[in-house]
Amino acid sequence: MKSKIKDSALATEGRLQLEWAERHMPALVSLRKREATKKSLQGIRVAAVLHVTKETGVLIRTLSEMGAEIFLGGSNPLSTQDDIAAALDGEGIRVYAWRGESQEDYYENLKLLAESSPDIVMDDGADLHSFIHRMAAKPHVLGGTEETTTGVNRLRAMQDKKVLRYPVIAVNDAFTKHLFDNRYGTGQSTVDGILRATNILLAGKVVVVAGYGWVGRGIAMRMRGMGSRVIVTEVDPLRALEASMDGFEVMRMSDAAYEGDIFVTATGNRGIIRGEHIKNMKDGAILANSGHFDVEVDVAGLRETAVESRNVRNNLQEYRLRSGRRVYLVAEGRLANLGAAEGHPSEVMDMSFCNQALSVKYLVQQGKKLLPGVHGVPPEIDRSVAEMKLNALGLKIDVPTKEQLKYASSWETGT
Repeated sequence: MKSKIKDSALATEGRLQLEWAERHMPALVSLRKREATKKSLQGIRVAAVLHVTKETGVLIRTLSEMGAEIFLGGSNPLSTQDDIAAALDGEGIRVYAWRGESQEDYYENLKLLAESSPDIVMDDGADLHSFIHRMAAKPHVLGGTEETTTGVNRLRAMQDKKVLRYPVIAVNDAFTKHLFDNRYGTGQSTVDGILRATNILLAGKVVVVAGYGWVGRGIAMRMRGMGSRVIVTEVDPLRALEASMDGFEVMRMSDAAYEGDIFVTATGNRGIIRGEHIKNMKDGAILANSGHFDVEVDVAGLRETAVESRNVRNNLQEYRLRSGRRVYLVAEGRLANLGAAEGHPSEVMDMSFCNQALSVKYLVQQGKKLLPGVHGVPPEIDRSVAEMKLNALGLKIDVPTKEQLKYASSWETGT
């Protein structure tokens, strides 16, 4: 199957972006060098639905060097970087992605990937996993991986309903993924996306962050660092308490709607900001989403109730309400950090994609022994990724002595 991309002439620019990313992903590049001679993925066909960014390009190059044959699609209509798609296509990767795909295009590309007879399925959001399971034929899949919280939740729902037919490693749940990628990566890149779309001053603004998981924590932390007053909304009492003790205001969205200048959703659920909230927002309120799917802000409802809309900047649309007040939507309510910016910094994706590469290798070696269902990243992989990153940063840590190891595993010694 021939690639479907926007413009192959962008390949030169894409190669420069890949070069830049590789300079900032030393752990993954060192893994590539170590694994390239082993060809542990020789003869393995990988179908991947990921954000087609320069960081993903470094992962795809690594898997290819390990011997895999790869078919790549984008996991969001606005996140594909067309220059990266062109560069990878020029290196023999089948790519079915371009920025601005319609929903019909998106699902046609999923169909092409599903029909490539993959041995391994890599996903970000579980759309490809779900699509394969809805096909009539039983999938010939050894196993899969899942990159993000929303996708892992969907897969666990499939597991609970006993419809998940192959093992999937929840890469998102690795410590070296969610503690860094979700928190530091999304925190910084969400701020980046909002600033690129609006170029507003964050200092002194009231920012409402919906959800206090690792993504919400990162956004709240970075917004406070930029001088914003941060309000957190939550449905989980434990996370709400944590947000309060971290120094953030906590309130219901119905109350926060009156207060916020900027609203950022990060829950992984739908209908977080609805018409009943929007009608009470200040004139000029900005709405952005950092959850995987564009369901957290009721965009359809906003379009129906607005009396006028227009694009006022790249990735920023103005909606005028009947009251005369205006609200602004970043990147169509899709992922703000990828729709309006470039996604996570390469440094944090370095660890996330080391987990992906090693999890694929693990599935090839151990997949037949695993039962269908959601599995964690093996602890030895998680630890090795942390060690690779420390080595790449030139950081050294202590090693426990024999006495310390003995003490930590004993029970006899007390006060």
